[in-house]
Amino acid sequence: MTSANLSDNFGRLIEYLRLSITDRCDFRCIYCMAEEMTFLPRKEVLSHEELVRLSQTFVDLGVSKIRITGGEPLIRNDALHLLQRLGAIEHLQELCLTTNGSQLTKLAKPLAQAGVKRINVSLDSLRADRFKQLTRVGDLQRVLDGIECALDAGFEKIKINAVLMKNYNLDEALPLASYALERGMDISFIEEMPLGEISSHARDAEFISSEDVRNLLATNFQLNPSEHSTGGPSRYWEAEGYAGKIGFISPHTDNFCASCNRVRVTASGRLLLCLGNEHSVDLKQVMRANDDDQVLRQAIIEAMQIKPEKHEFDLTQEPQILRFMNATGG
Repeated sequence: MTSANLSDNFGRLIEYLRLSITDRCDFRCIYCMAEEMTFLPRKEVLSHEELVRLSQTFVDLGVSKIRITGGEPLIRNDALHLLQRLGAIEHLQELCLTTNGSQLTKLAKPLAQAGVKRINVSLDSLRADRFKQLTRVGDLQRVLDGIECALDAGFEKIKINAVLMKNYNLDEALPLASYALERGMDISFIEEMPLGEISSHARDAEFISSEDVRNLLATNFQLNPSEHSTGGPSRYWEAEGYAGKIGFISPHTDNFCASCNRVRVTASGRLLLCLGNEHSVDLKQVMRANDDDQVLRQAIIEAMQIKPEKHEFDLTQEPQILRFMNATGG
């Protein structure tokens, strides 16, 4: 029996879990990871059984949407079998996935058959040389082929996520939007978040606001505000003549914390109550110390009371959060 009683001290109902199943990735995107990374030992990563148990408990507490993240989730061994198990959880309304697209040529159709309803694909450039520069190792054509396979697979919705940086790929805002909209996909442009220490670029120098991107897009598209919501932080605009929508995720310039309905669990079982803060609870320790699901349930309920009101990002300072995005869960 479900009971929607996950709420924090600010009256926000928690209905959305972002669950990382690995911190490993086959790309090394410059805003997400360092070029040389140390990943978690296998024993520190939640097992399939622990991931299913955790997901079931969150659903029993009223969570209706789970998004599987990483790292790159599809490079985990037997990820498809795990997603099949998660897709079978009773009362889970929406199983979603965020991916870099590298595995979609072989997995898109099986994922749709497993119950994954929506996928987000990270894509920051349509130029092969620049894509390689931004990802350090990625093959653009492989990702584009994967997206085409996903379009054929029957997902309810496919969305492109793009992080724009002023001196790297801002000139691709219009081509990326056109690419998505012409294929019936949504696209969200994301203000870069200062997670982890990086050496490839100065985040304040590369920052471009959602408003500036929207003004740039308005030179080519007739944009109108939309009430459309997918339950996440994107705020959407309709582009006249297209079924797809353009979203903006604006952690710096249009703080979305007041409506935050989500929490994250890292691949190591750490329940993060806020993307931009370190408030957390070690659920792996709870699960491995006790087989009683009621104890796990109570730990999750109590954790909601330390969920902070909001994050505070300052691009002019050293990063306040030293964990990289791959360790956070996308």
